Amino acid sequence: MRETRILEFKETIKNTFLKTVSAFSNYNGGTILFGVDDNGNVKGLPDVKQACLDIENKINDSISPQPNYTLEIQNNDQTIKLTVKSGLQKPYLYKSKAYKRNDTATIEVDTLEFSRLVLDGKNISFEELPCKDQELSFKILQCKLKENIYIETFNQDTLKTLNLYDNINGYNNAAGLLADKNHFSGIDIVKFGENISIIQKRVTFEHISVLEIYEKALAVFRDYYQYEVIQGADRKMVEKIPEAAFREAIANALIHRIWDINSHIRVSMFDDRIEVVSPGGLPAGITAEEYLSDKLSILRNRNLANVFYRLGLVEIFGTGITRIKQLYAESLIKPEFEVSENAIKIVLPIFETNVNLTEDEKVIYKFLSKTMLKPISEIAPYVPFGKSKTTQLLKAMEKKGVIAVEGKGRGTKYIIK
Repeated sequence: MRETRILEFKETIKNTFLKTVSAFSNYNGGTILFGVDDNGNVKGLPDVKQACLDIENKINDSISPQPNYTLEIQNNDQTIKLTVKSGLQKPYLYKSKAYKRNDTATIEVDTLEFSRLVLDGKNISFEELPCKDQELSFKILQCKLKENIYIETFNQDTLKTLNLYDNINGYNNAAGLLADKNHFSGIDIVKFGENISIIQKRVTFEHISVLEIYEKALAVFRDYYQYEVIQGADRKMVEKIPEAAFREAIANALIHRIWDINSHIRVSMFDDRIEVVSPGGLPAGITAEEYLSDKLSILRNRNLANVFYRLGLVEIFGTGITRIKQLYAESLIKPEFEVSENAIKIVLPIFETNVNLTEDEKVIYKFLSKTMLKPISEIAPYVPFGKSKTTQLLKAMEKKGVIAVEGKGRGTKYIIK
């Protein structure tokens, strides 16, 4: 065994474990094993029944409000398992401070994180708080409502129906995000050339309606990943990357990100892929596996998501990841999804369908690049073939005109044409 974000070992009972109880209660819960050293070895406790009483008394006397936990004696009366559940009355304080887990360490939360815990404990989201800007206009929202769902009348009652305004607090932050002008960050888009040292275009969309940001991001996308092919009298639009997948990625980034920090959604455009990185990891109560499989959807910005849903820009039931995967069902190279504590990253590759390849060749194709020459040493370890068969398959792909080969001997490298 080893310590993780949700598992900690304590060889003896010292007050430092109370910080971890605070952390587990404030976030996703966890387990503390007493009588186990840092390496996961069982050392045992001299009197487990008395130890249980000590742990219980320390928690009840030191953590406020009362956390939800259970104690269990294990390993033939040698160790104690303390299971702490995520609480509803956040923040849970130890000596007037709130804590969180940072990998295997327990640290005090900063002021911003503390404010988020207070809101979470009151079941209030940032988007529901009063917006600091109260002189707002909504021409873009009004136009979109008229175009998409044929709402002709737009007034304060419309904003109330959309949960963007109330008579006591005025406009909330969700309204601010949808207003024509605001103080919020937006999207930073960079189109790279052959490498990251070559920037072909850089543009930042901020302090405007998220609906306008969404449309402007799509316009940049179309400039680089769509083109027309003339076939006789007909014109056919060709997509290098499915526009529907990019729409999903941008909409997801806008409605699921955290908005209480001044950080842009970052869109990096390359010749062979697009990377969309949104600030803020997953909301509390959902795991990476649940998010990536669309088993569970927890909306961080429910009011904003509701507007996008009404306008037909997203499916509110949290099927965005599944829809992106479905759009790439016939592609050799699949999209990638990365979830970390502070960000979510979606990688949309160029759509590739090469029917001339065998199934084995398709496996190798996924590990090749259109922009970077790769030697056999960077390919063979990642495919289920030996070096000899991998080399034979690469030669066959060269004969089919799918890849190019440069160099000789140990200097041989491969690249997608």
